[in-house]
Amino acid sequence: MKRSRIGISAVALLSASALALAGCSASEAPAEGDSAAIITTNGSEPQQSLIPTNTTETGGGKVITSIFAGLVSYTADGDVVNEVAQSIESEDGQNWTVTLNDGWTFTNGEAVTSDSFVKAWQYGALLDNAQSSSYFFDNIEGFSYDENSELTGLEVISDTEFTVALINPEADFPLRLGYSAFMPLPEVAWEDLDAFGENPIGNGPYMLDGEDAWSHDVQIDLVANPDYDGVRKAVNGGVSIIFYTSQDAAYADALGGNLDILDAVPDSAFATYESDFPGRSVNQPAAIFQAFNMPYYLEHWSGEEGKLRRAAISMSIDRAEITEIIFQGTRTPATDFTSPVIAGHSDNLAGAEVLDFNPDEAKKLWAEADAIAPYGDTVFDLAYNADGGHQAWVDAVVNSISNTLGIEAVGKAYPTFKDALNDRDANALTGATRAGWQADYPSLYNFLGPLYVDGAGSNKEGYSSPEFEQILADGASASSVEEATAKYQEAQEVLLVDLPSIPLWYSNVTGVYSDSVDNVVFGWDSVPLYNEVTKG
Repeated sequence: MKRSRIGISAVALLSASALALAGCSASEAPAEGDSAAIITTNGSEPQQSLIPTNTTETGGGKVITSIFAGLVSYTADGDVVNEVAQSIESEDGQNWTVTLNDGWTFTNGEAVTSDSFVKAWQYGALLDNAQSSSYFFDNIEGFSYDENSELTGLEVISDTEFTVALINPEADFPLRLGYSAFMPLPEVAWEDLDAFGENPIGNGPYMLDGEDAWSHDVQIDLVANPDYDGVRKAVNGGVSIIFYTSQDAAYADALGGNLDILDAVPDSAFATYESDFPGRSVNQPAAIFQAFNMPYYLEHWSGEEGKLRRAAISMSIDRAEITEIIFQGTRTPATDFTSPVIAGHSDNLAGAEVLDFNPDEAKKLWAEADAIAPYGDTVFDLAYNADGGHQAWVDAVVNSISNTLGIEAVGKAYPTFKDALNDRDANALTGATRAGWQADYPSLYNFLGPLYVDGAGSNKEGYSSPEFEQILADGASASSVEEATAKYQEAQEVLLVDLPSIPLWYSNVTGVYSDSVDNVVFGWDSVPLYNEVTKG
């Protein structure tokens, strides 16, 4: 199937007239405390080996962004600052010249060069390599969803300079380049990429603490990279990311002084976490969207019948009550498919009434779907990972669906996030699946393209809409902020009709930290800035 080539745009965040990203430095955290101290924090077992172009979930993402440095990185507020790049410049928004800073090395001593980026991007984009982040390169000339094709738009000029030719002009191309898919790889990676993924060598503020640093399903230990001198220089000695089987267990460790930072308070502690950690907790908006998806490959969930059932399910959920009772002010009912912290978010889209609790309309639509093909005694199940603190809201959602529609609706727990993702990837789901999204970079498009474009790596349930993709493409190449935003909102109005995902709510980051650490800042994407944390 031919698929549209869509670039990424968030022109609301960068001026189309300022087509250069100049070098700048981020503010440094005060170097107080023990520079050798190890920070402990929560995480989850990465689904894949740690190859940047094949890592799209939060467990692996925390590690990748800690041990690699890209052309740019993001501040706590989501601003873009140059890291390995000295400059990223264009006169027309379509043809870009990237100049690297001298002196960058990987932790094995290899120099970071233009080849380090270009080879990694070429590998990530090639169809046969089946990298989950391949679609992030689809705006570069030569990309193909249908056949092996090199990125002809990449050209190495020298060790410190390469050029990028895009399919269409995009004034904000640099915005995406801090995402993990765009990280460089050393030459040693190509000797045995599988082995490299188990013990990766990066160029970031941290590095793995020896060959046994990754104890699968237990934790991964990172230490500060002594040769790193970029904008994210660590003021501590390292980070140990501990993989918990439940958020309650992680919270208990935090209460007991055995965990320094927890970035996901369990719902069981929503009433007490602020008093449990006086002055050491946060509840702030983050670029996180929560939903659940119904696979199109399942009976009853495609075509006109599926469209009716999706709308009925959506209107049978009392989001306001669930966010108030279960989440106690740490979630906000969704009005679109993005996040309120991203420029261009809307709470007034046409068709958004499908996200309102409307039992009568839900029953009516369900009956219309039954007239096409009776649902009968089929059980509606909603899959979730038990290690992520989701059971309470899943139970509330399926109860709301069951009570409204008179069907049997249940939660389906997987032990770990990795287990749940594996069944999603294998098209082995028996019903709905939890489908949260934490932004990769601060852009409206990032909530839309990766999840709903046909062939995109995170479009796991089989949605395809040429109409949606064309509108999205129009927004990506828009010539003004207003035009781009309008197109992205129009594209979401298509989603509100099709409902490939059932929007639930936006998440705040609710985190706590012990009195052993200071300078704890949670970023725009909910992840703590580990390099700034002091201890001791």
